[in-house]
Amino acid sequence: MDQSCEVKKKPKTFKEVIKSSYFLRPLLGIVIGGVAGYLYYHFVGCASGSCAITGNPFMSIIAGSFLGFFILNSPCSKC
Repeated sequence: MDQSCEVKKKPKTFKEVIKSSYFLRPLLGIVIGGVAGYLYYHFVGCASGSCAITGNPFMSIIAGSFLGFFILNSPCSKC
């Protein structure tokens, strides 16, 4: 089983960090997860407000952001 996995060189300057996948991929996961969390709150959320996560839009956004971050930065997607 020969897996060809390229080792990426870590960025050194702040400008390189911002443009690299070390920054953009987690940021993309947080943004997409936050939007998905809000959409879940809006369309499916708890109408009475008694639900811990789906009763509050801020909690839905935070939970969605965490899920988005962990899904896109899963160790299973690495080499």
